[in-house]
Amino acid sequence: MSSFRKALKSRQRNHHERSQPGFRRTMGLLEKKKDYKLRAVDYHKKQNTLAALRKKALEKNPDEFYFKMISSKLEDGVHVMKKTEEEVTEEQKKVMRTQDIRYVEMKRVAEAKKIERLKGELHLLHAENKQKNKHTFFVDSKKEVETFNLASHLGTDPKLVDRVYNRPTLQTLETKSIKGAVKPDIINKLAKQRKHQYKILSQRIDREKKMFVISQKIQSRKDLQDKNKKVKVKKETPDRAAIYKFESKRKR
Repeated sequence: MSSFRKALKSRQRNHHERSQPGFRRTMGLLEKKKDYKLRAVDYHKKQNTLAALRKKALEKNPDEFYFKMISSKLEDGVHVMKKTEEEVTEEQKKVMRTQDIRYVEMKRVAEAKKIERLKGELHLLHAENKQKNKHTFFVDSKKEVETFNLASHLGTDPKLVDRVYNRPTLQTLETKSIKGAVKPDIINKLAKQRKHQYKILSQRIDREKKMFVISQKIQSRKDLQDKNKKVKVKKETPDRAAIYKFESKRKR
């Protein structure tokens, strides 16, 4: 019996919904049941949402507060958490992602040794921003103060008075021969080389400071993985790692 019913269905005519009549062609396609159903579902969904929001607004507590109210913002109708800007430079981020604290510390120690070696070679006699030495001379009367001659008092040539080093006396110049560079072009060349060495020293000092800050920031991030309670005392800056105060915990 069921096979006979199926056979009848296979031969029966398929009934279709009528299309838009000819005199209404200008009004577009005729809406079918599936189109109306989609439109109705969408309409009821919006009405239910509006009703739920209206109910939520009526039941809202005016004194309600939670911290996400100030730590989030609205973007395209969606609440998004505000991004906290970390005081870390791009160079520091790059090194912190790729290198380990031991590698950074090793490079910092190597830079410190090179700095000490350069300081030993240059003696920082011509270093800029160096505190100037003071040399006070005492005399017996005001007349001697007015007639005081620094070159004659030191017993050297007036051209050598401004030197902080290699300032021989007149007796030494008369009795001994001059050693080292004498020609002006050689002296200028040596001065340029000395200036270049001071520039390298300054760069190495800056690099050593940066590596020290990076190692501190890596160590602070490792310490934050501890489960002990902690409070941030000072924020992180490009020149300093963040400072945290950890709860004292008695060790067994």
